[in-house]
Amino acid sequence: MMRQPDWKLRLIQYLSEAARTPFAPGRHDCALFAAGAVEAMTGMDYARPFKGRYTTLKGGLRILREAGFADAVALAAAWLPEIAPAFAAPGDLAVIDTAAGPALGVVQGAGIYVLTPDRLGVVPLLGASRAFRVT
Repeated sequence: MMRQPDWKLRLIQYLSEAARTPFAPGRHDCALFAAGAVEAMTGMDYARPFKGRYTTLKGGLRILREAGFADAVALAAAWLPEIAPAFAAPGDLAVIDTAAGPALGVVQGAGIYVLTPDRLGVVPLLGASRAFRVT
């Protein structure tokens, strides 16, 4: 999986679209948001087998576990090399810990774009517990 030559433009377009798309488990949640960013940059959709197969976050976790993944972070880790969060660059994925469990976001400078039930937000990269390189 390699980033396309125009990955920056593709990522900006994806983030713009994601900001206008309502949160919906199985269609547009934090796991699919991160996977969608990877797809926008590389053309590879590692989450395709899971899209549209669940309507609650609990259901999504169940489907991931049936496929052999502990959670969405484990799915990302199966596809992308892990790096120290301090080395994460724009377009890489980062993990933040939330009250609901770990969530994936997209690194952009000193921040991480994250999808919340209300909107697209930004949290500090310094709060990331893990990161994955999108090559």
